[in-house]
Amino acid sequence: MMARENSTEVTEFILLGLTQSQDVQLLVFTLVLIFYLIILPGNFLIILTIRSDPSLTAPLYFFLGNLAFLDASYSFIVAPRMLVDFLSEKKVISYKGCITQLFFLHFLGAGEMFLLVVMAFDRYIAICRPLHYSTVMNPRACYALLLALWLGGFTHSIVQVALIIHLPFCGPNRLDNFFCDVPQVIKLACADTFVVELLMVSNSGLLTLLCFLGLLASYAVILCRVKGHSSAGKSKALSTCTTHIIIVFLMFGPAIFIYTRPFRAFPADKVVSLFHTVIFPLMNPVIYTLRNQEIKASMRKLLSHHMVC
Repeated sequence: MMARENSTEVTEFILLGLTQSQDVQLLVFTLVLIFYLIILPGNFLIILTIRSDPSLTAPLYFFLGNLAFLDASYSFIVAPRMLVDFLSEKKVISYKGCITQLFFLHFLGAGEMFLLVVMAFDRYIAICRPLHYSTVMNPRACYALLLALWLGGFTHSIVQVALIIHLPFCGPNRLDNFFCDVPQVIKLACADTFVVELLMVSNSGLLTLLCFLGLLASYAVILCRVKGHSSAGKSKALSTCTTHIIIVFLMFGPAIFIYTRPFRAFPADKVVSLFHTVIFPLMNPVIYTLRNQEIKASMRKLLSHHMVC
């Protein structure tokens, strides 16, 4: 137990969970488990398909494979522990475990947010500057962008953790959620957190909102530019942009709801958090796959090959 002068430091948090109703908990547990066991292998199948098919070497598929990896990794942060906690009477997480969960949640979440920005840039160059596409989006540039988004996610998460670990926690230690996140943890601090909350909103909320508005603006520009394209080119560009816009709303909508307002509780918080941390991350690559004929064809080929073998 860490000691501070004149205070007893909290060494663990009690998670109050998603709901206190046993029937609702059992229902949610069953649905999440089924969803998790079906969709999660689909993400790994997407990664395997892209890596095994030589025809899927375009930057779009390179970034889509990384999106599937990020989403699969992100889903491991909250969902497994949540499923275990559904079956436990006392849901406890250590202080260090809470900070670790919070770090990876924002590390991978911010990384995915920046990846969606990179994918929008890729689509802009492909559709609006097709003659320069192979020069701008060369393999070296793709790896540099990938490194930049990982560093951006790491920096964002380190800032979050640095602001949290300097707060004193001397009780209570009941966390009103099913996982550790900034808004709920800050409420338990034994100090005036007004400035910290403003910094958190600026770091998470404002950054998320600006990226969201920037992405919508970029896709609006792309959609305006494709009006003059041929029917076949316009149809493919519209399909790709529509898919990206759906993912942008799924990713950024809940994040904006959670992080761009003062840290006070709303009835919908836990439901939004459930979709944001468990459901949507597993759905994102699936939506891309269902709307991409090349990946679906390669996936069928891969599955047929292994079934024959």
